[in-house]
Amino acid sequence: MKKLDYYVLDVFTVQHYTGNQLSVVYTPDPLSLEEYHKISREFGYSETSFVYYSESTRALEVRSFTPSGYEVSGAGHNLLGAVILALLKQWDIFKAQTTKPWVSINGTAINLEISQKDGHPFVAMKQRPAKRIGSVPVSKISAALGLDPAILGDHGWENQIVSTEVAHLMVPVKDLNALGHASPNKTLLKAISEEYGFEGYYLFTTAPSAKGYLASTRFFSPTVGIDEDPATGTAAGPLAGYLEKLGHIQKHTDHIIFQGEQVGHPSEIHVRVEEDGIFVSGSSVIVMEGSLYL
Repeated sequence: MKKLDYYVLDVFTVQHYTGNQLSVVYTPDPLSLEEYHKISREFGYSETSFVYYSESTRALEVRSFTPSGYEVSGAGHNLLGAVILALLKQWDIFKAQTTKPWVSINGTAINLEISQKDGHPFVAMKQRPAKRIGSVPVSKISAALGLDPAILGDHGWENQIVSTEVAHLMVPVKDLNALGHASPNKTLLKAISEEYGFEGYYLFTTAPSAKGYLASTRFFSPTVGIDEDPATGTAAGPLAGYLEKLGHIQKHTDHIIFQGEQVGHPSEIHVRVEEDGIFVSGSSVIVMEGSLYL
């Protein structure tokens, strides 16, 4: 019987029992695909990350899976939580790196910025520049989200499929009330995403909020088995790029995206657009740790 250490973190937060829940399993040796799937399904969080330090690549290696067995790539909460865990546990994952710190997810190198904010480790993950791919007819989105077409299109903006690493549909809505009333039809959402070639739906409004957030958001991705995600770094980066291309925000400026209120796990995702990419940033806290057996 094999024994593995695991940890549960709340990501994109510094408060316990908020943020996006992530299970992280330390695997000294690679597991079989079936084992990755079984463990991810057992935890049941939107994603489970499996990590180990590779002497050959000189980096922390990360693989992440949803409970449905879909392997996740990109710099989202699955990667941020794994890196913050390594920092909190003082694993020396950057010991052999002579350049800026980086980690690897599913074979792709992700550059990092490491700092401290109010006594908490704070990590910025660099995504690629935003690429706009296309749009979806409003009538289809309206039916799938249970929203009147009249309240879609904050500032008259068009929905856009945008990718930095993973393609998601940016869906502007009129205000916070409209955001809260979205009632997704998973079957329709899945059919649309498959037809137009993107993964998830990032509903957002830039209506003023009490804390001055850039945007308040919700994320749905039934294609990969996520009904609603409390924090989605792979969608926050594309949203920042989308808003910068519209002239709503400027480069080199830190903004905060708010997500997760509707599922009781409020999260804050920091974003910053640069010429050569988009930084998605935040912190995490450990809420559980223990052992699992194979």
